[in-house]
Amino acid sequence: MSAVSYYTEDGLKKLREELDHLKSVMRPKASADIAEARDKGDLSENAEYDAAKEAQGLLEMRIAKLEELHANARLIDESQLDTSKALVLSKVKIRNQANKMEMTYTLVAESEADLKAGKISVTSPIGKGLLGKSVGDLAEITVPNGKLNFEVLEISRD
Repeated sequence: MSAVSYYTEDGLKKLREELDHLKSVMRPKASADIAEARDKGDLSENAEYDAAKEAQGLLEMRIAKLEELHANARLIDESQLDTSKALVLSKVKIRNQANKMEMTYTLVAESEADLKAGKISVTSPIGKGLLGKSVGDLAEITVPNGKLNFEVLEISRD
């Protein structure tokens, strides 16, 4: 059994949309590709048929993985979260103590992490180090190339 994954409403919606697309669009296309390749003759020397079957197998594995994720998905109830501490869905503004650089990150579930959008996973080293911190707290975070010290400047929800 897979571990429970927590999603925002948007994240869960994207997961459902991808799963629906794979099942309703890509699965019939894979079947059609196999049928087309089968019509081309001898299957023992038909590379197009082999490629279509392999693509179908990969598609079915992806569908199974997404179905498992969806079955174990839980929606995060934002109204129940404490706004005084850094938790999932908190927008946290921090200052690096070494270079005084300020950054703002939104702590999200691992499946929704997107560094370009400023969303970091709560399972990442920085995400783990910030969880449970309050404004004014110092977080000493161990990253692959050493330790970083951050001061929590602001915590908000959007």
